Amino acid sequence: MMPFLQVSWVRHRDIHLLTVGRFTYTSDQRFQAVHNPVHDDWSLQIRYPQKRDTGMYECQISTTPPVGHSMYLSVVEPITTIIGVPDLYINTGSTVNLTCIVRNSPEPPSTIMWTHNNQEINYDSPRGGVSVITEKGETTTSYLLIQRAWMTDTGKYVCSPSNADPVTINVHILNGDQPAAMQHDGQLRIGDPINVFVLCLISFFLGCP
Repeated sequence: MMPFLQVSWVRHRDIHLLTVGRFTYTSDQRFQAVHNPVHDDWSLQIRYPQKRDTGMYECQISTTPPVGHSMYLSVVEPITTIIGVPDLYINTGSTVNLTCIVRNSPEPPSTIMWTHNNQEINYDSPRGGVSVITEKGETTTSYLLIQRAWMTDTGKYVCSPSNADPVTINVHILNGDQPAAMQHDGQLRIGDPINVFVLCLISFFLGCP
């Protein structure tokens, strides 16, 4: 008969005992031990992981002598970028093409909102010619297209993914001027609640088949 064993989780960064069995020994309520009785394995669950959670964690089992296994957790944050320079210059009547890319996201953002001068863009406005195309995947890309650019299209454009920080680009619509940062034909040129589980298998440490 297999003896009763306790599974503990320790964070190496500050040598902090996080859990013993089902009991949590940290004031951070994001941490919780989860037991799967079917396979008799234990997981350390971290709700809403943050960059500071990156580091070494150790699963310890109360055998005689004690057995432990360390693993490194790397938490990445989604990164949002807009292709092109911070200030984009476009000729009147050209097409504005703003491309927003979200990388390092565990799952695609549920929504990506575009705003112009702090107002959500209305794709059905009487102005017409404004559309957005979003392609979701490991890297999510959202294209904001503005046809026949007017002077009133000048301003600050912000791409705001639901799961990442927003990013801003300033668009300047010009009437015949040709600044050095001009993008010809209005086209940009190319010059990312979640849970983390760390798994520990008792059978692995005991050498069971």
